[in-house]
Amino acid sequence: MGRVRVYIASSLDGFIAGPHDDIAWLEAPRPAWAPMAAGPWADAEPDALGFEGFMADVGAMLMGRRTYDVVSAMGGEWPYGNTPILVATGRPLPDAPATVTGASAPIANLLDEARTLAAGRDVYLDGGSVIRQALDADLIDELTVTLHPTVLGSGHPLFAGVEHRRHITVTDVRRYGDGMVQLTLTPARPPRDASPVPEGGGPARDQDPGEPPLGLA
Repeated sequence: MGRVRVYIASSLDGFIAGPHDDIAWLEAPRPAWAPMAAGPWADAEPDALGFEGFMADVGAMLMGRRTYDVVSAMGGEWPYGNTPILVATGRPLPDAPATVTGASAPIANLLDEARTLAAGRDVYLDGGSVIRQALDADLIDELTVTLHPTVLGSGHPLFAGVEHRRHITVTDVRRYGDGMVQLTLTPARPPRDASPVPEGGGPARDQDPGEPPLGLA
């Protein structure tokens, strides 16, 4: 089964878009006095995972409705090619590409449907709301977050608003583009059985054969 993965950019203060869905800051020219990188970091070669490399493993997408509307409003060529896309929405999707389908269901059901579309390849999860829901439901396997050296102050958050505190493990840090920092992250999960194993193996404690397994009582 493929992984559920996130690939997204964020401001330093944790926003994926500014007010009114503004994302122009991601590619806006910067003044000469505010370079994106300086010192040794400015001389480092970019070596992060690019979008095309990420999409090479993706079989389907699950996208939030706000994200879909922002991408659709950009005009031009549809950026996701023939990749099947499931949009989390209860509203119609007028003039949607043939590869796009709308669906309204709990996040686990939406991801099950996206996995079916992906046919064993990875599912790309995009949009702040669906990412937060999937993180709360412990359904994300990997996040690639590219930090842009800009502080927006307000906008649409990436993680703010999750219901539960989560431990995140950093597995890689790389330079992306002109000086952005790309983090590869995995949500930490406790082992399935954290009980100690006695010397010589066997069960962690003697159990009455009639008892249900621990945690199932």
